[in-house]
Amino acid sequence: MPIVKNIATLLFFTLSGLSPALSAVQPPNVIFLLADDLGQRDLGCYGSTFYETPNLDRIAREGARFTQGYAACPVCSPTRAAVQTGRWPQRTGVTDYIGAALKPELWKRNTLLLPAPYADRLAHEEVTMGEMMKSAGYATFFAGKWHLGPEGHWPEDQGYDINMGGVDRGGPYGPGRYFTPYNNPRLPDGPPGEHLPDRLAAETCKFIEANKSRPFFACYAFYDVHTPLNARKDLEAKYEAKRQKLGLEAKFGREEPRDVRLVQEHVTYAAMVEAMDLAVGKILAKLDELGLAENTLIIFTSDNGGLSTSEGSPTSNLPLRGGKGWLYEGGIRVPLVVRWPAVLKAGQTIDTPVCSPDFFVTLADVAAAKVTTKIDGVSLRPLLEGQAALPERSLCWHYPHYGNQGGAPGAAIRRGDWKLIHWFENERLELFNLRTDIGETTNLAEKEPQLVQSLRAELQVWQKEVGALMPTKNPAYDSAKPNGRAAGNQGRGAKKKK
Repeated sequence: MPIVKNIATLLFFTLSGLSPALSAVQPPNVIFLLADDLGQRDLGCYGSTFYETPNLDRIAREGARFTQGYAACPVCSPTRAAVQTGRWPQRTGVTDYIGAALKPELWKRNTLLLPAPYADRLAHEEVTMGEMMKSAGYATFFAGKWHLGPEGHWPEDQGYDINMGGVDRGGPYGPGRYFTPYNNPRLPDGPPGEHLPDRLAAETCKFIEANKSRPFFACYAFYDVHTPLNARKDLEAKYEAKRQKLGLEAKFGREEPRDVRLVQEHVTYAAMVEAMDLAVGKILAKLDELGLAENTLIIFTSDNGGLSTSEGSPTSNLPLRGGKGWLYEGGIRVPLVVRWPAVLKAGQTIDTPVCSPDFFVTLADVAAAKVTTKIDGVSLRPLLEGQAALPERSLCWHYPHYGNQGGAPGAAIRRGDWKLIHWFENERLELFNLRTDIGETTNLAEKEPQLVQSLRAELQVWQKEVGALMPTKNPAYDSAKPNGRAAGNQGRGAKKKK
């Protein structure tokens, strides 16, 4: 398969490229909602029976639920860069969460490899969603987590008219954490007890109201449900009662070198999920109040899979394997629900694999924006309009780093039902058929050598084309000392109670 056609399609959108039916009506308003560390199975519409997400379930019910939505990386900043630019993280240089050791010489952990260097900011030369939508005549607004560089590279420097809370931090760290005082230079403190997701939803609603007579683009990137685990006490009490009523207990398995949570029953996390959903509900209510719902495109997704092997391991991604920081499905397959009543038929389930760079292209398409930079995604508009399937393509990932969740440097490619993972520490290859083995339990690499060779060759072409940097051997590695991450391949162990 030619690499340009199937992996890194280079798209150039102009006003003349839009369908007559779409260009003849007023451009839609757009609300892009990006959760942080939310697993695909954390929503009711994806099967969760412990967490309650009626507003997000409503979006799925009144629009479409994607079963194979993917993040561009198993950790946050690279996916956020891909969302904002429509380009693979490797092109922007942001390939790990900003705040880790940026250069190999700064690495202190005793690991077999030194992680590849990476950029600590989204360069001004990159065209963001905000800049693209602003050029198309939209009022632009950003709320929540940015985490794409230091001051001078914040949303207001990247095309957003208003920035409420978008700074360099990866979480709401500070005195009140998820409650005021926020200690955030782009978010004035509210009254005592004010809750961050509700406050940012209120700011989003204020922006919508102020721009109800013109096309607007609001990007609300939740801090939720990222650590620190911190929630409303009334919601915690609700889920503690529910946990006891259902008789749920914490159970863990093994994803070397970490334990992995097997049951969704974490009370604080459940309360954080509901608070996020309530914030979504506030925005939906404002659209209904103003009569704007019909021609407003809403996209909700997450920056990576749920946190299941670290920092309290608050959620389970089963039947998906692993979680945040891993190249298994639990780390990269994410929730994706879309609503656009004027165009999208309600109640759809869409099985087409899609990925983070596709959102930029989709927004450029529906907003009739002129984009002159090379971008990697494809527009999802044909799927939303029910007109045609997307061209066949492969999706690739390259993560040359050690995350904080136990995962190791590696790369992966998905073509059709097949997924190949290349682990860099020991050159191990794992091949899974996701149609028959969504949990990635059976490695078929030895049984399918020709397929492995073909997928690896395609992955290598992609890595070269996007300028992927590789980790290197660590000359300071001492096998006699504890490993910063256990050597060898990941494996699933026996369940245990904890």
